[in-house]
Order: sequence, then C-alpha cells, then structure tokens
Amino acid sequence: MKFGIFYNTGTYGTDPDQLVAVARQAEACGFESLYVGEHIALYPGATAGPMMFPPDLAVADPLDCLSFVAAATERILLGTGVLLLPYHHPVVLAKRLATIDVLSRGRMRLFTAGLGVLPGEAQAMGVDFATRGRRADEAIDVLRLLWAGDAGGVSFDGEFFSFRDLTSYPKPVGGILPIHVGGSSAAAARRAGRRGDGYFPGGRLTAAERASQAGLMRAAATEAGRDPGALEYTRWGSIGMSAADVDAHASQGTTRLVVGPGSAGLAEQREEISAFAARLGLAVTD
Repeated sequence: MKFGIFYNTGTYGTDPDQLVAVARQAEACGFESLYVGEHIALYPGATAGPMMFPPDLAVADPLDCLSFVAAATERILLGTGVLLLPYHHPVVLAKRLATIDVLSRGRMRLFTAGLGVLPGEAQAMGVDFATRGRRADEAIDVLRLLWAGDAGGVSFDGEFFSFRDLTSYPKPVGGILPIHVGGSSAAAARRAGRRGDGYFPGGRLTAAERASQAGLMRAAATEAGRDPGALEYTRWGSIGMSAADVDAHASQGTTRLVVGPGSAGLAEQREEISAFAARLGLAVTD
C-alpha cells in the first residue's frame, strides 16, 4: 500500500512555511506523495451536496503549490486531488505539468483530473457545464498526444480543441505522465478504465457504490483492450486509521490511501503525520 498526504489549503490556510513543513514531515515519515486540490472560482451559495463553500475560501492554485513543494523537498511525489480539467486548456496544461515534472526531477506523477461540481465555476470559465465530460476526454487525449509528439509536430481536430503541427517541449521525464481520473460518478469510473492510469473516486459513496464503480472501471478497461490490473486504485482514508483498516482497503483492491491531517495547526499536523507513520510502519528517514 502507498500513502499520500492531502494538504487542503482551504482548511489549513496558505502559509508557505506550513505547507513546506507538512510536505517535509510527510517525506521524512515515509509518505509516498502529497496532494493538493483545486477550485478556480467560488461564489455566494456555491454548494456540492451537503457542503457549502464560503465565497472567501482561500483555495490556492494546486500546480503552483506543487512547484513550491517540489523546490523544498527531494523525494515526495506530487499529486492533484483533483485538478478541474475542463477548465484548463490542455495545450497550456501540457506545458505546465511537464515543466513541474522536469524541475522536480520526475515527481509530477499523480496528476488526477476531475470535472468539478459547481455550475457557477463552469460559467465563470466560459464552459458549458453539460459538456464537462466530453471536454475532459478530449483534454486527456490532447495531453498525451502533445507529450508523445516529436519535433515534426502533432495535429488534433476535436469538438473543443483543434490545432495543426504543434510541438510541446520540454517533455516530462520519461516522455509522458500518468493521468489518474477522479470523481464519484459511473461516468468517471468508465473514463478511468478507458483513458486513465488509475482511478481516485470521491469520498461520499457507499460500499456497494464503490464496488460497483471499481467493477465499471475494470470492465471499461477490458472493453477498451487495456489491462485492468495495471490501473491504480486510490482511495481517501483517515489520519487515524489502523493497520486493520488498511488491510480492509487492500482486500478491496486499493493501491493507495490519501489522508489529511485532522488539525489545522502545524504542531498537531506533524504529530498526526508521525503517529500515522509509526502506527502503519512507514519507513522513516533521517
């Protein structure tokens, strides 16, 4: 099992010293990765299910946060949980992700793309809310095409994006980046199977829904001629979970658990991260 830390800037704040300290603590305690989420724009009354987002919630840009963390750490992998893919132009995004990967020496490995659930956010970005899924599918194809292309250029003619003989450099380390798919819908599970390197479902699902969507992911991969066993399955966990809890996740096919500190203060966050690592037997480094 691999373990990631989720740093929620909307909850913990945007103090750069605290962000770096948490990332370094997680790295020293043997965590594989650090994830940051995204909201591009909020507004009064923005809600997702039972959750209401205060309009002054300070959600920092995830890629800028990860660049900052990369410069202050050595080994920890960088992830988005999630980046709202329909609201980013994939030509620009391909460059940004590849640049972070190069500057971090190959650590931008857990890019996770979601659709977003706030209609006002889509409207602010000039995106038809109903087209988010199709836009995301095209964007994934464009990202991979640009990363794989050579100096002769590549071309694309889709519903939302179109270009001719385009090149995109620098390339990610190794030539291409994994793309994980986030989301709690059946469509997200199928997208992960057809196009993703992994699936990261949301947290508000029943056990039966999770099992169904994991099956959808694997079935979609098989139908697309892909190996379902090669796909990673990332799940949310809790900072207080036990070894038995982790074993239960592993029995369900989970390959990575992402947890967030329950406290907002740095001292308490450090204690929670260290206690988790000790309880689960993570490899602590000097």
